[in-house]
Amino acid sequence: MSGTRNVAILGATGSIGRSTLDVIARHPDRFRAFALTAHTQAEELFALCAAHRPTLAVLADESQARALRGSIRAAGLPTTVLAGADGLIETATHPEIDAVMAAIVGAAGLAPTLAAARAGKKILLANKEALVVAGPIFMAAIRAADAALLPIDSEHNAVFQCLPHRAGGRLDACGVRRIVLTGSGGPFRTRPLADLECVTPDEACAHPTWRMGRKISVDSATMMNKALEIIEAHWLFGAPASRIEVLVHPQSVVHSMVEYADGSVIAQLGNPDMRTPIAQALAYPDRIDAGVASLDLAQLGALTFEAPDFGRFRALALAYETLAAGGTAPAVFNAANEVAVAAFLAGTLSFPRITDVIESTLARVPATPVDALADVLEADLRARATASAALGVEATITV
Repeated sequence: MSGTRNVAILGATGSIGRSTLDVIARHPDRFRAFALTAHTQAEELFALCAAHRPTLAVLADESQARALRGSIRAAGLPTTVLAGADGLIETATHPEIDAVMAAIVGAAGLAPTLAAARAGKKILLANKEALVVAGPIFMAAIRAADAALLPIDSEHNAVFQCLPHRAGGRLDACGVRRIVLTGSGGPFRTRPLADLECVTPDEACAHPTWRMGRKISVDSATMMNKALEIIEAHWLFGAPASRIEVLVHPQSVVHSMVEYADGSVIAQLGNPDMRTPIAQALAYPDRIDAGVASLDLAQLGALTFEAPDFGRFRALALAYETLAAGGTAPAVFNAANEVAVAAFLAGTLSFPRITDVIESTLARVPATPVDALADVLEADLRARATASAALGVEATITV
């Protein structure tokens, strides 16, 4: 790698965004935070602009963007402030940007991530929805523009590291037998099922090994994050559902594995710190310091694994059913989950009901073929309306 690479961080105020900024700050000779975006967190984004002095900053909310412009001017910072969906897309496709960290949570991150793919950017994909909701469209855009796609989810990044460079979605040609995604099982792995009716959002967000945002923490507690990762792995690696398996691994040290036809199993291990996959993807094919402590296996003593209980973690079973249905089913699956998780975090839905809402929405919004982005966006809206109606609330439109 030669010269400084300009990086746009879509979702800079979230946990992935802040970890990316930490890695970039360790290597100012290699990377520069060229653009930072956030949803409505004007004060948080201003603090990041003051620390990293990006060329561009974007807020989804126009009124918040006006407030940020005032703060930027008063501080004399060299940052131009953009707003709204157009601002996000302008940033993701900016000609001076080399790499885009796609870390906007939920379907709201789909449009700018797809725009970055069509612009041929190096995409560091932390947004699951780009592949879950629009997998065939997104991968077609990657191929058409010859864009580089590097997964940031610790599991998919681990699989990427365990596959030969020549894999390119051709698993049979590389002798791959199966992909094994690991998951911690979240905070309720051993909690009696009868007790789950009364768990609180704060309990669900208290992940035993990772520090994440509230939505993804709830997804970890239901293992919906792993369900989405099954669908994502299908598109990333060209793997059929029958060759993607899940193992519960509470220590979160083995991030995923690949088994080969000769019986070899290659695993990627590391401390549970998102700076590792971020640094791997930023520098690929080089390796750089991520600020992560060395893994001390002797201190850990033991690593354990168990098959997931599909009765406890119904989202996993629904993921395989969703992949089998194909078409717009993954978009419906994701949208219903977003609505249900928002209701749980708001205190209006019990924890076990999250997957109830998802399952009923899948039954009521049948899958249809995907020929264009409009197809998945329409399915997303229908799913949100259906899930919201089941909850007795008005649908929240995010795409």
